Amino acid sequence: MYKLQQEKYIISSCVISNNIVLKNDEEIFSAQAEEIQKFFLAVYQFLKIDYPKFYKMDNLSKLGFLASEILLQNVDVNHFKPAEVAIILTNANASLDGDIKYFESAKDFASPALFVYTLPNIVAGEICIRNNFKGENYFYISEEFNAAFLEQIVSDLFKQSIAKLCICGWVDVLREDYKAVLFLVSENKRSEALLFTKENMDEIFKSGERK
Repeated sequence: MYKLQQEKYIISSCVISNNIVLKNDEEIFSAQAEEIQKFFLAVYQFLKIDYPKFYKMDNLSKLGFLASEILLQNVDVNHFKPAEVAIILTNANASLDGDIKYFESAKDFASPALFVYTLPNIVAGEICIRNNFKGENYFYISEEFNAAFLEQIVSDLFKQSIAKLCICGWVDVLREDYKAVLFLVSENKRSEALLFTKENMDEIFKSGERK
């Protein structure tokens, strides 16, 4: 059932790029010249998370997991039913980083632990398992971040009453290059919230490049 269009808000955002972590455009963590694995571990330790499964994840899942943890800080997701929380993710390289590692392992012994992560939507699955989210989730591949596309897809989920809360954005890893930009979208406005528009998403996406 469709409902009347209602304003939606970015109630929190997270950017992880270039060894810097931003939440709502404020730097909360940084590290000097860390390798990607060491940097992700440093962020995990900074957040004081106790989730042993993190260590088994591929880099794409680690990045999305960390960004989602920061995004959901101080948000009571229990206010929503599991099926009311959607996840819409995009990137340019799909699971290529994990695919390469699996291909290299297959020269000696094909690793089942690596094979598990040869699909890009596994990162959304890891976030869902962690938080018991059971709503719609999609993973789209595009050459670059497309805020207009995200705005359309997410707005339609709300308009059809499929979602009441949505994690959306960009999570991409290839070798030592990585960037995550996630937005938490709701129709419930908070004091620090921004309107959910492609212009505001584009501005946040670029914020990590200016730091």
